[in-house]
Amino acid sequence: MKLVGLMSGTSLDGVDAALLESDGERLIGFGPGLERPYTADERKVLQAAVDAALQWRWQGEAPGVFADAEAVLTTTHAEAVEAVCAKAGLEPSELDGVGFHGQTVLHQAHRDGVAGRTLQIGDGQALSRRLGCRVVFDFRSADVAAGGQGAPLVPVYHRALAEWSGLERPLGVINIGGVANITHIAADGTLTAFDTGPGNGLIDAFIEAHTGEAMDKDGEIAARGRIHEAAFAEFLSNPYFTAPGPKSLDRWDFSLDAVRNLSVEDGAATLTGLTAKTIALGVAALPDAPGRLVLCGGGRRNKTLAELVAAATGLKVYSAESLGWRGDLVEAEAFAFLAARVFRGLPYTWPGTTGVAAPMGGGRVVE
Repeated sequence: MKLVGLMSGTSLDGVDAALLESDGERLIGFGPGLERPYTADERKVLQAAVDAALQWRWQGEAPGVFADAEAVLTTTHAEAVEAVCAKAGLEPSELDGVGFHGQTVLHQAHRDGVAGRTLQIGDGQALSRRLGCRVVFDFRSADVAAGGQGAPLVPVYHRALAEWSGLERPLGVINIGGVANITHIAADGTLTAFDTGPGNGLIDAFIEAHTGEAMDKDGEIAARGRIHEAAFAEFLSNPYFTAPGPKSLDRWDFSLDAVRNLSVEDGAATLTGLTAKTIALGVAALPDAPGRLVLCGGGRRNKTLAELVAAATGLKVYSAESLGWRGDLVEAEAFAFLAARVFRGLPYTWPGTTGVAAPMGGGRVVE
């Protein structure tokens, strides 16, 4: 099957799109991929939806801005698919399907006996109508309804990539997006996965508040600072870090209060150190020690963070690109792969990845 996967992360910088050829079990071929950046106006609409969701939290009628955001998502995601298809010499209608993650605006994990909920906005039907092909969307809801965390979903694709690359197992794959998560692939292929803690989200928010820049490029600001031990300890006292997996986070589960009064250098150093330390805690909680770690997601570009992860874990750390992976497109590729699994009725979450009682699939298909 030829499929395009789509991903819009919590950073709201744009849509990643990638063409993948797969039967949902094996990787057969890789087609073009790209990022379709959001304009300032588009990002403003999406940010308004995220802000409204944080105020709403499933209480009462859904905010009207969600409809505005879904219109933006339909247009931008369709343009991304069309651009990828143009590069591949295909019409969107010739695709076997599109895996459409949508935009996460709220994620509330199961905690203290309270059922979890998750919301990725996006109109799969509208996207299908525009493209003229099948679209799979709403990948997380079925898992959450069955008692799972609804995240992370990408581990099964990490395993397929590792098999395609011929990598030795056990292997750890760390994705550092707004939240950081780990996939452990055992020697027999068994998957264990969970969110380790904050990824880029807190760092980016802190840097933007203090400098107006979107990120700490290459970790240069953090490299000039020192970890503030009291703030560091305050973050690490959160019971999430000692709770057993599977477990998941929302980007907004942690605040910047502990570092709010620090210098930009020390705040960046503290938050970068926090991401590295909590990844190391996650690695220590794995069933067995991986031989190496592969870094994916935007955080892999943060040189200071990558060095701190290597130091904190004591493991060899490789960037996705060093193994021939397309680091910017791994998650987009993953949703193409998951769409293929949905079409074939194959599971993509397991007790060891989301805590669901039995392996299961999900997703909604429209055409």
